[in-house]
Order: sequence, then structure tokens, then C-alpha cells
Amino acid sequence: MVEHLVLVRREPPIAVVTLNRPKALNALSIAMKRALEDEVEALDRDDAVRAIVITGSERAFAAGADIAEMAEMSAVDMLKRDAERSWQRLRAVRKPLIAAVRGYALGGGCELAMLCDMIVAGESAQFGQPEVMIGLIPGAGGTQFLTRALGKWRAMELVLTGRRVDAGLMDALGLLTRVVADDGVLLEAERLAQEVAAMPPLAVQLGKEAVQRAFLGTLDEGLALERKNFYLLFASADRTEGMRSFLEKRQPRWSGK
Repeated sequence: MVEHLVLVRREPPIAVVTLNRPKALNALSIAMKRALEDEVEALDRDDAVRAIVITGSERAFAAGADIAEMAEMSAVDMLKRDAERSWQRLRAVRKPLIAAVRGYALGGGCELAMLCDMIVAGESAQFGQPEVMIGLIPGAGGTQFLTRALGKWRAMELVLTGRRVDAGLMDALGLLTRVVADDGVLLEAERLAQEVAAMPPLAVQLGKEAVQRAFLGTLDEGLALERKNFYLLFASADRTEGMRSFLEKRQPRWSGK
């Protein structure tokens, strides 16, 4: 029987994607990463889906890369594989991605969570970039995302010590959207996805794009993109419906057009 590395549950207007290597603590093998990207891209093309939750098991969101796959690889092997570039496929997804994190989110798992647009974490969740402990550094965005989110000095501590950080501290540092009881993580992430999915789809997608630019680009680039997307939405039927429903004091009916 072929192992299903990623499970998908569609409940329009949302979908839940579950990493499914629980015995390996959802270590991110090449095959699992490709399966994840394929499934999320398919959901991004599905007009019935407006927000996507990515989750793992109770013990681990994802405990890191699959070290067994990489142990004997050379620098040339890694260059040819160029697996980390594949996360660009997820960064290009237009719809909101919400990470529902329980247990370990370490190394590549922490980077995958940070790649999402919002993070809902359980109280016992642990985050970290332990690559230094095996003679490496983060290779899928950890040095960049942590620095932007936490500042140079805290990011430097985590990258150079490999220390794990609990959800409470990560929340206080501003990395997380919210922290809830462990048994309520997925439910809260789905509720948040439903709340986002109830908004006009085009405004959500362009709002996501503008926030991403603010996070990764310069202020001038972010302001220019925000203005462009703001004006562009005046061509949408949902903008017209939103303003009319406001003036008419009724609930809007979004069409995604």
C-alpha cells in the first residue's frame, strides 16, 4: 500500500492539509514536501476553497528535515536537489495559509510554520532551529524569517544555540497569531480559516500579498503595492457589493469577482 504522506480534508470554504508521517514525527522528506506542495497548489486553484490549514500530529507539526535522506549527500548533491527552493511554490500560494501547530515545530518544521500567514499553536508546542547541533544552519528561510519577526539579537540566539522555545515565549515575542489549549488547536485554526474565508476573496488575496511585501521588502515597495492593490479592488464586484451592503445596512453577498 502506498503511504499517503499528506492527507487532505475539503470542507468548503476551507480545507485542512495534514502531514502524515507520525512515526517519523513528520520529518520533511523530499517526497512529503512535494506532496504537500502539490496538494496546496491544487487547493489554491479550487475556487470553492478560500483558506487552507496546514497541520501535523499531536506530537509533532514537523520535527525537521529528514536527516537520514541528507546524511550522505555532498554539496553538489544538495545543489542539484535544491529542495529548499521548492518552498517558493508555497510562498506563491494566493490563499491564506494557517499553521495549526502541536508538539514539535523544529528546523524545517519551524520554517514551514513561519512560511504560513498565521500560526495557531498549542500550549505545549516547541519551536526552534536546531541545525547548528548537526553542523548546519537553517536552509529554508529560518535565519531570515526569525530575524524579521523577532529582531537580530533574539534570532541570533536561536540560530547559534539551537535552543527550543515554548509557545508562550514565541507568542510574547510576536511570532504567533495565538496560543490555545493543545486539544483546541485544530478547531481554533479552522475557526480562524472560516472567519477569513467569509471575507471577499479578492480583497483577502491582495491583502495577503501586500502584507507579505511589507514583511519581505522595503517600505517604499510595500506602500506602492498596497496602493496598487487598493485601487485594483475598485474594479471588483465584491467592492461594489461591500459598499452597497454597508449603505443598505444588510449582510454582503460575496461572489469572488
